[in-house]
Amino acid sequence: MQKNFYRMLMVAGLLMGMNTVANAQLNGLINRGKQALKNEVKKEAKKEVKEQALNALTKNAGKEGSFSANGHTYTQKGTLNIKTYIPAATGMVTFTNVPSNYEEFEKVYTEFLGQTPYGTAAMMPMAMAIYGRDRAEGEKCIRLINYPSNVNSVLSQLKEKFGTSQYAPENDSYHQPYLPAAVLEGATPENGYSPKSPYTVNMRASVNKHQDMQLYDGRVMYIYMMGKGWDTEQRSVEIIQVNEGGLFKVFNCPSLYTQCKRIKGTWGGLK
Repeated sequence: MQKNFYRMLMVAGLLMGMNTVANAQLNGLINRGKQALKNEVKKEAKKEVKEQALNALTKNAGKEGSFSANGHTYTQKGTLNIKTYIPAATGMVTFTNVPSNYEEFEKVYTEFLGQTPYGTAAMMPMAMAIYGRDRAEGEKCIRLINYPSNVNSVLSQLKEKFGTSQYAPENDSYHQPYLPAAVLEGATPENGYSPKSPYTVNMRASVNKHQDMQLYDGRVMYIYMMGKGWDTEQRSVEIIQVNEGGLFKVFNCPSLYTQCKRIKGTWGGLK
């Protein structure tokens, strides 16, 4: 912008010594150049202030910690928060094992992961994995962390994806018990959906901003859960908080049980 302004002055200099009209044009040119330069400086200053404020907000919004239950370790850290939409916000949850049963799952949820939106989102693949092992235990886990309106959709889809029948035998591509692993870091169709250890769920802010849902009396935020199981490697999960300070719930998550890429090899399951 400054270079353009100086070029304008050089051109203006050629008009020196000319008639009154030319001088008036010169003054007008100089004034427009000055104003344009001022506007550009203000624009850059506002941009810098905005970036500094966003960085500070992202840093202050961060939360991390570690939790142990039944000999298993869970960690979480991130800047995704329900109060403020931050485009650059992220979240990460690691766990050494899928919870062994509903009791452990409930403890992890109520005392640790359920206290953050990204922690709650990361518990969906855990619940799905438990459902794959034990339908009754898994259903209790799904009902615990999901908003009531989302429960039936999840259960009906998992019943089809995890169950076999004469129409969808075990070798059918529609039968996908490995879906819970498709969003874990390192798991790909090529390696039999074998994730890195400890298991890691990486998340980031969606392009969709938070919404206050009057019908459901809560605030919903949108999170992208990253995974190599689909061509579009981001899975959208909606998280709701009804009461400020209360536990989060999964409001909607069809992307997590949408059919993923067919496995190459045999799935070894999750520990």
